[in-house]
Amino acid sequence: MTTFNVYPAIDLRNGKVVRLKLGDPNQQTTYSFDPGSMADQWISQGAQWLHVVNLDGAFGETESPNLAAVAEIAQRGTPVQFGGGLRTLEDIDRVIDQGVSRVVIGTAAVKNPALVEAALAKHGATKIAVGIDSRDGIVRTHGWQEASGIKTLELAKKMVAQGVEWTIFTDISRDGVGTGLNLEATVALAEDSGLNVIASGGVHTAADVHGARNANLAGCIIGRALYEGTIEHLSEVL
Repeated sequence: MTTFNVYPAIDLRNGKVVRLKLGDPNQQTTYSFDPGSMADQWISQGAQWLHVVNLDGAFGETESPNLAAVAEIAQRGTPVQFGGGLRTLEDIDRVIDQGVSRVVIGTAAVKNPALVEAALAKHGATKIAVGIDSRDGIVRTHGWQEASGIKTLELAKKMVAQGVEWTIFTDISRDGVGTGLNLEATVALAEDSGLNVIASGGVHTAADVHGARNANLAGCIIGRALYEGTIEHLSEVL
């Protein structure tokens, strides 16, 4: 059985810690101008992992201070799971060399499956995850802005066939709105694909996290619930 981990989210946009509602860049709330201090806050509360996202990269913006921020966060020694705009093997190599423990390939897993294969061959399955971001059962790409036409389970099974073991599954319709995880769909994905599935999108209370743990998922990402205090302290869910 895979150990269940809780992943506080640090979403970066132009060097700031933010959260988006429903993945919409026009519905942004800024929580901190210092990503390192935010990482320190979650580590001090007992975080065993951090989930860091380069939103600029996800939206296709190449010039961004976020990569420097994630490199600095990774030096703290707490494992970092990182994604957003990783489109080439060189992108993946760079952040792993900077100390990132696991990279998340999202859009490129759909557009360039050969990249996933190359990354697995070079770095191994423990360091590579695929981000499956879906709305109404269809995978979306490019920072959730484009519909791929590929069904969630279809992509998951393709990734398993390539040797992928980890995925972060986000129901976009739940993200940032505090309506609770889509636990039914997340558990179904885990059971039907055999992947280690980390749940994302919609966590509002500690009960959401405990539900994911009790469903034998691999983990849960928490964003707005921590930043706005509906989960007051990580100790409630660790």
